[in-house]
Amino acid sequence: MLQHAAEEAVRGLEDAGINFVSGLPDGWQRNLHELVENNDRFQYAPVCNEGVGFSMCAGAWLGGKKSALIMENSGLRVASEYIARISLGTGVPVTLLCSYRGDVGETEHWGIPHGIVAEPLLQALRIKYLVVRRVDELRQAIVRAHRISEAQLHPAALLISGDCVWDDGGDR
Repeated sequence: MLQHAAEEAVRGLEDAGINFVSGLPDGWQRNLHELVENNDRFQYAPVCNEGVGFSMCAGAWLGGKKSALIMENSGLRVASEYIARISLGTGVPVTLLCSYRGDVGETEHWGIPHGIVAEPLLQALRIKYLVVRRVDELRQAIVRAHRISEAQLHPAALLISGDCVWDDGGDR
């Protein structure tokens, strides 16, 4: 994620009132993880897989926290069992910030399958989501996703790509 996009994402998390963040660091959002970890407004819990991260966020919410999970979109497949068991069955809001590997502009062949399954998987899990490709939309999109997540007691997601991860030359 470009540095100014990561800084906007942190502002969005703060604006949303999120105070617990878990995640599995990935290449695109590494600096976002670092900014969150070094910010006293957040309790940050890195995890070994996205299912554990979702469970941590659910537990934090049950303990009164407002939670977000930062992960690559490939992690949706890993977390889907936990999301289905916890949120479809009991109603737990978690805001998901997912890098959108495989989106238009992808430069790595291995990222393409992640893009193919991301949106259909979110739809299957009945997760409302926004695709954010512009840095100037990121902060408000996080607030909106968290707002609907709390209103419906179910996760909401952002798929983050475009100008948030590539500069004008198409490079990260």
